[in-house]
Amino acid sequence: MEELSGMIVDVVAGRIAGGTVKIENGKISAVNFNNREYPNYIMPGFIDSHIHIESSMLTPYEFARIALIHGTVATVSDPHEIANVCGLDGVYYMLDNARNAGLKFHFGAPSCVPATSFETAGAVLDPASVEELLKRDDIFYLSEMMNYPGVLFKDEGVMQKIALAKKYGKPVDGHAPGLRGEQAGIYIAAGITTDHECFTIEEALDKLSFGMKILIREGSAARNFDALVPLLNEHHDHCMFCCDDKHPDELIYGHINEHVKKAVSLGYDVLKVIQCATRNPVQHYNMNVGLLQPGDPADYIIVNNLSEFKVLETVINGITMSKNGICNLPSKNHTTINNFNTSKKSPSDFELAANGNEIQVIDIIDGQLITRTRIAKTKVVNGKAVADPENDILKVAVINRYSDVAPAIAFIRGTGIKSGAFASSVAHDSHNIIVAGTDDNFITAAVNLIIANKGGLSAVTDNEEFALPLPIAGLMSDSDAVETGEGYAKADRMVKKMGSKLRAPYMSLSFMALLVIPQLKLSDKGLFNGDTFSFTDLFKQ
Repeated sequence: MEELSGMIVDVVAGRIAGGTVKIENGKISAVNFNNREYPNYIMPGFIDSHIHIESSMLTPYEFARIALIHGTVATVSDPHEIANVCGLDGVYYMLDNARNAGLKFHFGAPSCVPATSFETAGAVLDPASVEELLKRDDIFYLSEMMNYPGVLFKDEGVMQKIALAKKYGKPVDGHAPGLRGEQAGIYIAAGITTDHECFTIEEALDKLSFGMKILIREGSAARNFDALVPLLNEHHDHCMFCCDDKHPDELIYGHINEHVKKAVSLGYDVLKVIQCATRNPVQHYNMNVGLLQPGDPADYIIVNNLSEFKVLETVINGITMSKNGICNLPSKNHTTINNFNTSKKSPSDFELAANGNEIQVIDIIDGQLITRTRIAKTKVVNGKAVADPENDILKVAVINRYSDVAPAIAFIRGTGIKSGAFASSVAHDSHNIIVAGTDDNFITAAVNLIIANKGGLSAVTDNEEFALPLPIAGLMSDSDAVETGEGYAKADRMVKKMGSKLRAPYMSLSFMALLVIPQLKLSDKGLFNGDTFSFTDLFKQ
């Protein structure tokens, strides 16, 4: 039996007091309060309530090696990124890779593979495939239902998947950006319990009124924390924290501990804040994670105080996983899985005949997944529509990575790039290749670096080319967080040196292919209006 003393944070009873915790066979056997003062705090570990591990560009095992240092003991993880590339085999890869990682990953069954019928993915998960996952004990929920029109209009396949989640007693995650009023009520009444896509507190309050739980998100691209954190005053019982997508260079420095630290620094009640990061997700998702109660698994962290939240030790099932910033998980080699079948491109593949005097331009909003639509004058050279970097309008293309077909081409504003191109095989959610650049030669070079590596990130300038290989499904590195983070940081620096002012240019680029987030996006099949949920013409006559 092990016994430790400290200031105990009891999120169930809502108290903080000195005491001792007894641990036996990996479980909490007793908690006794003595009202003494101690220098350190013992508290439940942090939980990311919605994250795509693939977006860290790390395998689950390598993700754990860095997240454990920050006091993360569990995640609610949607593997739909790799499922869109490799189908069920991709989900099983994630489960297998996470098995000996210590951290408690709670994977869901992807609900939308592909996300829409307006793009080409590498796989399809029909209701039978979803049921195969949901019946498993290591699948905890139905992942975000992005096809909200399918819910509103009672699409048969969509409703079957929701019914299967209910059959197996597992919650259904939502994804409904901007949905309000009667439509939000219909969506939630279908059995969808959470949303991480609220842009404003008014939208969140609307959804809360229908009984939905709100996830307060602060990721590498989408950052809604400041808008939504006031919910903690009166709605903390119905809120959780999440990153959604977190790039490796940022994960090295912090995870959910940063959400907690920021919320407390803003003056929100520390117990309410900690509850959102611990108790709420455990109870909502029926997680196998302890909350420092007798009989619970011995999952906890020790922090220096409740303002800095410096994590001194992370313990899971009574085993110390990290201490003083050092993770105890050893390094290991990772097998790879992929689905990549397209040949190298030439500049002529990206030429575009000028078929109108004006074009619809995808207008990036930094820090958001939504975009605006801007109408701009077509810049024409030798009868071809070309980029206009002087007005911050670049050519953008999506290239089908699963077969050889012609690229889809459009224009984008907001990158800030003056000369060069950058590309990625991380392009939500079908993960075709997406590229933006100032001319067709740069674009071709950036795309061919991705193809040569069968996935990755690339950047090309007049005098430099760089690629970060992502050999696992074109989404994840087979290296550790430090090496991957350094590679990502180098690519990020190159794009910013080209002139980009975007906070996370690769993350922003990856969401320009996500059709389920309005307003204007690009799939491998063409320019898409997320408001009308239909293709739209690039050129205006």
